[in-house]
Amino acid sequence: MRSRLTEALLLAGALLLGAAQAGEVRILVQSSPLAGFKYHAGESLWHEMREGDRLSLVRETDNEHDTKAIRVEWRGQKLGYLPRAENRAVAAAMDNGDKVDARIAKLRQHKNPWQRMLIEVFVVL
Repeated sequence: MRSRLTEALLLAGALLLGAAQAGEVRILVQSSPLAGFKYHAGESLWHEMREGDRLSLVRETDNEHDTKAIRVEWRGQKLGYLPRAENRAVAAAMDNGDKVDARIAKLRQHKNPWQRMLIEVFVVL
């Protein structure tokens, strides 16, 4: 008789294989707040954005404050950045030509701008 863990692993493997055959596997590599939300277009776009919306990530290698900077955009509008303390691995992946993808995971009404938006970053295989 198989254990529940073995069954779960077999199911996960089958799902990954099916996704790979469908053409794309996305692996969650980061979940973090959006840095700089109150300084960019986030406030003015707040009522248009929805959880699950796709975000664009743009490397800013010439950023004077952080050479690993990754700008986060929604429909071409700058919302902020991946937090500096958490951007190194994603910057390295982007610099290596790996395909990355991001989305809005959570939107919250909160007075602390660091708590307003949670984003998820995926590596696409």
